Amino acid sequence: MIPTTYPDQSEIARLTARMLLEIGAVNFNTDAPYTLASGLPSPSYIDCRKLISFPRIRATLMDFLTITILRNAGFEAFDNIAGGETAGIPFAALVAERMALPMTYVRKKPKGYGRNARIEGAMSEGERVLLVEDLTTDGGSKLSFVDAIRETGATCGHTAVIFYYDIFPETTKTLGDHGVDLHYLCTWWDVLAEARAQQAFSGETLAEVESFLRDPRAWQAARTRG
Repeated sequence: MIPTTYPDQSEIARLTARMLLEIGAVNFNTDAPYTLASGLPSPSYIDCRKLISFPRIRATLMDFLTITILRNAGFEAFDNIAGGETAGIPFAALVAERMALPMTYVRKKPKGYGRNARIEGAMSEGERVLLVEDLTTDGGSKLSFVDAIRETGATCGHTAVIFYYDIFPETTKTLGDHGVDLHYLCTWWDVLAEARAQQAFSGETLAEVESFLRDPRAWQAARTRG
């Protein structure tokens, strides 16, 4: 069922942050920072994959994501919903169900046998495809998925995520230069504000996390010198 009326975007962002905190998807550790896929340190880590195990929160957030897409991109803007391997697959399926559209998924690379395809499911030339993922950091990983979709002859001008880091200024430019608009529910700034409101972490931890969010490159450089 397609949701048609929900809170405004600021309230959706606050509630999304609250739900991520409630299930323990938000991790802050300033004493022993996490290592990102890039190999660089970070005092913050988000695990959106946990959402699939919480039915009430999962359903609410998928309603939020669907209405955000419809509000921002249009009610008849898409023909196919594609999930990125692997984290995007369950969320793409849930959005596709709400929008009554076909669902496909995009492999990170061909599996090396059979059809050796990156697209699983039925995707046709000329279809307007929405790429759904769990989150985006700098936007770079989305480009390979978008290119794989476009290689089928379909178009892909939008990607939707639950969580957007919103700390790397190049993200929207990277996607925009590739002809892709980004839609999202909340950012680190929303999570930080809600964590402060709930006093979910110590003041010292939140201050250090904010220092990272305001200048992540400098924060990382200071901890990787030598």
